Amino acid sequence: MNISDFHGSATALSVESTGRALTSPTTHGVGRSTPLRVDAQRNLEHVLRAAREVFGELGYGAPMEDVARRARVGVGTVYRRFPSKDVLVRRIAEEETARLTDQARTALGQEEEPWQALSRFLRTSVASGAGRLLPPQVLRVGSTAEEAAEEAEEARVPHQRQAAEAGGAPGLRVVGSTRSAAEDEPSDDAGAGALLEVVGRLVHRAREAGELRADVTVADVLLVIATAAPALPDPAQQAAASTRLLDILLEGLRSRTV
Repeated sequence: MNISDFHGSATALSVESTGRALTSPTTHGVGRSTPLRVDAQRNLEHVLRAAREVFGELGYGAPMEDVARRARVGVGTVYRRFPSKDVLVRRIAEEETARLTDQARTALGQEEEPWQALSRFLRTSVASGAGRLLPPQVLRVGSTAEEAAEEAEEARVPHQRQAAEAGGAPGLRVVGSTRSAAEDEPSDDAGAGALLEVVGRLVHRAREAGELRADVTVADVLLVIATAAPALPDPAQQAAASTRLLDILLEGLRSRTV
């Protein structure tokens, strides 16, 4: 048997015994780039899920080490994707703000009765736990509904103008992009403005129908969402407590004439 025959036999034996061909670990990334991208995406999903859980339980003051521990990755992995804690906080806050905005639009579009639309939005949002992750700028208690609407418009228009000048759709950003977090930072003002605008419509409709107290503002409604979802260790107990608390708060929001 010559040398080439020996190598051929050895390769065949390796394939036959292991079920796969052996490959060199130093192939300059050939055949490895796709698995690495899959791993990176999976790690990103783990980090975002963990961040939502940790910040939802402990608030945005929780350290990055807690997020990494919950995600079961090294803290360096978290920082490679999110170069600072502020970037991660903004990403989570933006996603939760967008989720609340979608829930408000759904309630507005599917419920003809103003009070039912508002209460549906509140119940859906509280049940989802999104209120625990609302960014502070949308919880400015004491402003009137008109001031909130004006703030929403002021926040929304500049970003729409910039997008239009760039030839893109206003407020459109792809979540989960492969770009780095530093390059793809969320637009806090645009997201908060959209939420304030659509919740303002729910509040206005319910007030005009005489079903909502005249002094209730958009910030009051968002404060209800933020406080009516207590973080309790037992899921069943948490759901029961949230439902009971929200029932009480809804009665407090209703007009005395209803």
